[in-house]
Amino acid sequence: MEIRTIIADDEPLARSKLRLLLKQEADVRLIAECSDGRQAVEAVRNHRPDLLLLDIEMPRAGGFEVLQALDSEEMPAVIFTTAYDAHAVRAFEVHALDYLLKPFDQERLHQAVARAREHIAQHRGANAERIRTFLSQVAGRTGVGERIAIKSVGRVVYLDAAEIDWIEAAANYVHVHAGKDVHTMRESIGNLMEKLDSARFVRVHRSLIVNIAKIRELQSCNSGEYIVVLRSGKELSCSRTYRGVLDAALAAPRAENGHELPT
Repeated sequence: MEIRTIIADDEPLARSKLRLLLKQEADVRLIAECSDGRQAVEAVRNHRPDLLLLDIEMPRAGGFEVLQALDSEEMPAVIFTTAYDAHAVRAFEVHALDYLLKPFDQERLHQAVARAREHIAQHRGANAERIRTFLSQVAGRTGVGERIAIKSVGRVVYLDAAEIDWIEAAANYVHVHAGKDVHTMRESIGNLMEKLDSARFVRVHRSLIVNIAKIRELQSCNSGEYIVVLRSGKELSCSRTYRGVLDAALAAPRAENGHELPT
């Protein structure tokens, strides 16, 4: 298991020391270094690390402000590294895995990384189990979505499933994209997915559903996500949460058509 890691500390010497100590952890890969809080927020959002080694007092945004700026889906495992012990209680209130008081040595860092390693493995296992559960649920569905009735003012539009390219959520509505046409219906994306044929459609994001037959290629990102490119050229984001579901949905077409997808 590789632990993709970011260091955030405003002191160059502190970053250098952490860099050297982390080299002793064979499974840790350093993917970014940040010298202030805003850089740290951007780096986490861009790289989606497994582990963040985070100083508390930094310019532009402190360590706690960094965590407040991140959504739960973006939040990596966090180890605070600081010269001040006054923040320890608050650090554990925000569920930090450890609190390293400078100066710390190789053994102390190793203990913290070991704790992070166990946490990350459990977290990944939970995600994998959720994906397996979801796949078992959709595998048992009977497809009922050969045609979709979309009610609008004064009329009802019937779309064949094959006409639909992709669907996006918009509050209590969904926008159904079919070629150059966009149809809006009052429906949650979750309820609509339940009505669609899972052999034809796959959810790639909490707000996006894609017609599998319309997918031209996948482009992998450093963050672990996919960019889904449709035959029309439209690019859509597949979040890490749904990546396993998409891979499973495309397994049969990939075997039949010889399309090689990124890993």
